[in-house]
Amino acid sequence: MTTHHHPGAPTGASPGTPAAQGFAMPAEFAPHDACWMLWPQRPDTWRYGAKPAQQAFVEVATAIAESETVFVGVNDDQYENARVQLPEPVRVVELSSNDAWMRDVGPTFLTHPDGRLAMVDWEFNAWGGLDGGLYFPWDKDRRIRAKIAEMLGVTRFTVPVMLEGGAIHVDGEGTLITTEECLLNPNRNPDLTQADMERVLRDTLGVTTVVWLPRGCYRDETDGHVDNLCCFVAPGEVALSWCDDPHDPQYAISREALAVLEAAVDARGRRLKVHKLLQPGPLHIAEDEANGIDRLRHSHPRRPGDRMAASYVNFYIGNAVVVMPLLDPARDEAARQTLQALFPTRRVIGVPAREILLGGGNIHCITQQQPRP
Repeated sequence: MTTHHHPGAPTGASPGTPAAQGFAMPAEFAPHDACWMLWPQRPDTWRYGAKPAQQAFVEVATAIAESETVFVGVNDDQYENARVQLPEPVRVVELSSNDAWMRDVGPTFLTHPDGRLAMVDWEFNAWGGLDGGLYFPWDKDRRIRAKIAEMLGVTRFTVPVMLEGGAIHVDGEGTLITTEECLLNPNRNPDLTQADMERVLRDTLGVTTVVWLPRGCYRDETDGHVDNLCCFVAPGEVALSWCDDPHDPQYAISREALAVLEAAVDARGRRLKVHKLLQPGPLHIAEDEANGIDRLRHSHPRRPGDRMAASYVNFYIGNAVVVMPLLDPARDEAARQTLQALFPTRRVIGVPAREILLGGGNIHCITQQQPRP
């Protein structure tokens, strides 16, 4: 695979960094060896003891397992339940977590032109720590990357910067997209300027161009993760969550992002082609949905009537499938057709995903691809 690597290390990478050693983060649409997930069970995130969410996670894992090996990490007390519910080809491993957002607590994998795999172990504070974070403690989540590095026997680069996997997307050819709202949020890295953060991204992920979108989706409790708003579907092409209702706060956010994307030039000198995915809904938490969760002091409140940050951009690109969330019967099919046209060589599978959304994220947020080196 030479398509997603720059020849040699990018110029200007700081000595000793992953980029200086020739490592880079491949695009999600490049080939994978596996997909990593975690098992939901947290009663203050998932209603009714997480049983409805577990069913949704099983459907996501089943769909992805058609195209690549799926590992699901489980706390010991849920191991047997998960093993019974998940299909036989899925590999269930004991891997304790505080919650099930593998995109954010799992490794950011890097590959090297010589065929080596490595990973980045970022800092993690549950999306903001005690200033807007979603739960406390997050000690088990913090150990997940080190444990996966042990399991795979790969180099782990420790980077003392607060960053979740959902906050970044790359094209594998030197370009990264992110949001200012998340990466420059004072509850993540208050001492880093935008230029500092760009240097971290270049040194760690082997990118040369960073496209900064102002903010993520409306009411996104991750402080605006880019993976809910915009993602690369091919080099030079992105999908953007769209809204046509001028009275919806998402309307301005999507247009603001479009203006930045249309003005951007990627690492290869291309203008970006933007594909719009009309958002579902708007969707709100129903009363019975809010009533099924435990209310704990350190947990993010989920109240009846709260708007959810629903987006069709939060899909997973597998080797042979694209797994997308089904969220709104009026919009699901149009989104599926758009994605099928964007990924003609993959089968687009829709999975009912409202239960995942109720927990605060979606299909991309609960998955993490392990690239084929």
